[in-house]
Parts: sequence; C-alpha cells; structure tokens
Amino acid sequence: MPLFDLIAELPLTVESHALDNMEREVSSGFLRRTTIVRLRGYGAEGVGEDVVYDADMHPPFQAMSAGLPLDGTWTIASFSRHVAGLDLFGAELDHGVYRNYRQWAFDSAALDLALRQAGLSLPGVLGREARPVNFVVSLRLGEPPSLEPIRERLAIAPGLQFKLDATSSWDEGLIAELRATGAVASIDFKGAYHGTVVDQPPDLVLYRRVVEGLPGVWLEDPALIPEIDTLLEPYRDQITWDAPINSVADIEALPFPPRTVNVKPSRFGTLEALFATYDYLEEHGIGGYGGGQFELGPGRGQIQALASVFHPDGANDIAPGGYNDPHPQPGLPASPLPGGVVDPGFGWVA
Repeated sequence: MPLFDLIAELPLTVESHALDNMEREVSSGFLRRTTIVRLRGYGAEGVGEDVVYDADMHPPFQAMSAGLPLDGTWTIASFSRHVAGLDLFGAELDHGVYRNYRQWAFDSAALDLALRQAGLSLPGVLGREARPVNFVVSLRLGEPPSLEPIRERLAIAPGLQFKLDATSSWDEGLIAELRATGAVASIDFKGAYHGTVVDQPPDLVLYRRVVEGLPGVWLEDPALIPEIDTLLEPYRDQITWDAPINSVADIEALPFPPRTVNVKPSRFGTLEALFATYDYLEEHGIGGYGGGQFELGPGRGQIQALASVFHPDGANDIAPGGYNDPHPQPGLPASPLPGGVVDPGFGWVA
C-alpha cells in the first residue's frame, strides 16, 4: 500500500487557527524569521512551520490569518487539496518553491492535529519503527574561512560531524585542517543555487581540492559542467542531491541514478508528494537523509521524527536548532539524537 494511503483519510476537525511569528539571529549571519501555523479542534492543537526564507514575506502572511477559510471537518487529503487552492501570498513569487514551503506548514499541522485527535503516533499509523537519529551540523566557514565554528561546536559535542558549504576561498591548507578533524561528513557545493546569497559558481580547482583532500565524504549538489563531470566521474557513489529534489520526477531526471538523496520535506509541499518519494526510494534501493531549513520551532522536530522513521542512519542535516546559533551554548545533545517521536502527534520530544 502506498504510504500516503495510510494517512490520507485520517479525519481532522479544525475549529480555529492562528499564525504566529518566530525570529532569531542564526550562525549564517542573517535574521531568520518563520511562521508557526496552529490548527485547533476538539481540545487539541496541531502545529507546522512555514520556512519561507524572505523575512519580509512573513508579516503579510501572518496578517492574513483571520481571513483564511480553514475551519471545518476534513481528512488529511481533502484539507491539503483545500489549502492548495488558497492564495497564501497575494503576489507573484520569485521563488516558486516558496509555495511548497507554505503548503508544507499547513500539511504538517494537519497531520499533527489529526494524529492528536485520533490518539495516534506517526510510526504507529505507518506501521514502522522509530529509531535513534544520527545528525550532522550544517555550517559555512565564513570569509575568510576559519575552522573556529567547527572547533567551537566540537568543544561542546566531541565526535560531532559536519556538512560544510565549500567556497572558492578554501585553500589546500584549510582542507588539510578539515581532514585532520575527522569531522567532515558532507560537502555542499551549492551548484544548483542561482540568484541566492549562497551561490557558489563552478570551480574546478575547488572541486579537485575537495575530492583529493577529503576522501569519502558526500558530495552534494555539484555543478556538473563538462570538466567537473569528468573530474567527479570516479566519485559518483559519493554524489548526492538536495536543491533539485522536489518530487519523484526530479529524482528520475538526475543525470545518473543516485546512491542517496537529501529529502527536505518542505521542498515537496504536500504529504502526498513526500510520501510518494519515500515509496520511490524504497522501491529503487536509493538511500535518503533529512535536511533542515533553519527551522526555529516545531518544524525541526517534525523533520527529526521523519528521519527517525525513514532514514535514521543517514547524514541527516537536522541538528538541534541550538547548533545554528552564532555561538552555541554547552549542554546541546550529541548524535544520535536523544528523545523520540511524540505520541500522539507528529513531532519530536527531546
């Protein structure tokens, strides 16, 4: 049975809702703002998180709260279809994936509420086991690059592993220092990003330094221009994808079958699209790992719960949010993530 069929007809009743603001300065040096979607009914509350990156797009969305027609009796499937037909922006978008991010906030809140109203947990309704979750911490090393962000976090949690955004300023000395830490699990080349603050143009010298200086790490989102494709051909088992993956069709369109891919739930928009992707990965023997979007609230716990059920052993980029602070404080949990999925509901309890 397709995974989505196991939850599609779960009933939920929405009697009221609210959209709340969250914001915090994070390690990449920008103000992160998100919107928490709250759906309430029968004494229960389900929550989701809109991770649209443009901070200025959240206040107008939050101001729309009173006018959104969400109350009623639904199923997971019918509520998702209803939300997909609403205008949640009131303007044309430069980044179409933002529609998926906002849809995901409502779909995840609906699943949380439906499970709570039914007294069920996510692994329980799916008939799967929740397991301890391995995680890595995603970082940029600044300009000029420095290992200080890594050292600061290793001092809190020795043995921590990292996913790092590579930039052309990385020289051989820095890469040798990174290798000596033994803490690098994945390198993100950002080759699929265009018109963002994290763009990294194709750089053959950088790619060569990484594959020769950091053997065995995952190589995420390379820009496969001809000369880089030739360089990376022997390393295809290490190549994985993130930004291009928003659907099963995107996986099928990759230049060669991947060994694993980054499954960021918010990129898929709906639970139906996300669960169809989990089905596809399992049917084709492709691994998966979770990815975060600088969630500030319940969205992080929800992707941790999904990782626990579907890919607990992957290089999951879903570290507790405290690791994203400019200067993390002692006491943060080490990997594997302690705690477990909430019961009932959709989320993670530390």
